[in-house]
Amino acid sequence: MNIIHLQAAGGEEPTAAELAAIELEWPLIAAELDLLDAEISRITAGPAASPLDRRRIRRAQRRVLAVSRELADEIIADGAA
Repeated sequence: MNIIHLQAAGGEEPTAAELAAIELEWPLIAAELDLLDAEISRITAGPAASPLDRRRIRRAQRRVLAVSRELADEIIADGAA
């Protein structure tokens, strides 16, 4: 998985390649944010957490894995072309 390294903000804008990389990885970023939100909800619920809270986390984890696979397949396909 690629980790985007943006240069320090010194009045410079990201390059087109960096913006393209962010756009390519955005579905994964969104899935990870959804997982984080589900985990935070579960933690704040404490002992009152319901089975629905745990199901939401599992669903978000599966989505992160699915999006990661799709992104990896895209990267491999682009590299093979």
